[in-house]
Amino acid sequence: MIQLTNVTKSYGTGGTVLALNNLTLQIGTAERVAVMGPSGSGKSTLLNLVCGLDEPTSGSVKVEGVELSGLTDDARTRLRREKIGMIFQTFNLLTTLTALENVALPLRLQGLSKKEAEGRARSMLARVGLADRAAHRPDELSGGERQRVAIARALIFRPPLLLGDEPTGNLDSATGEEILRLLDDLQQEYQSTLLMVTHNAQAAEFCNRIVTLHDGKIVEDVACGRGPARDKA
Repeated sequence: MIQLTNVTKSYGTGGTVLALNNLTLQIGTAERVAVMGPSGSGKSTLLNLVCGLDEPTSGSVKVEGVELSGLTDDARTRLRREKIGMIFQTFNLLTTLTALENVALPLRLQGLSKKEAEGRARSMLARVGLADRAAHRPDELSGGERQRVAIARALIFRPPLLLGDEPTGNLDSATGEEILRLLDDLQQEYQSTLLMVTHNAQAAEFCNRIVTLHDGKIVEDVACGRGPARDKA
């Protein structure tokens, strides 16, 4: 599903800041992989490369066998729209839209009619326990409810790849645990590959692999007892 080979990413004049340093990582279909490490270790850079928001200075980044550096900006946008669901720490919901409209938005961008997109969005909101909150805007929802809307939006088109950037970072521990259980259910149901950046050990243990970065390199890659079995194919 995801293959990074000898990836280096540097920033600044002459590459003065080395965010990733000759990193190689392979993630199979339906795996759940947590990426941990201190601030500045390269976690966010890794996510940005996988979703095509940034390009490596050198090396190869492939998603479903497609080399991202060979894609145009429009093609990368289509990739994110059709293949990648994203869940953020800050939710990133559109404040002027209702929960229903936020969840329906990816389908509308794919060309579905308003009626069909909102019908599927209602079903998805019910799936995450928010059927009665469809008409509410984000500022009328709790943090946990907003993250449930964000998860519904990310999974509405059943993407093969799901990226999480500290998805429980703005939630209290009890609400964070609820969100992890919801992600557990939906990831297993849809068999999406999950790559999640987190500082939270509880969230990391929800995955079946934990990859630790330091100074742009992988210093540990270990199997975790929880999560689905790895796809070795």
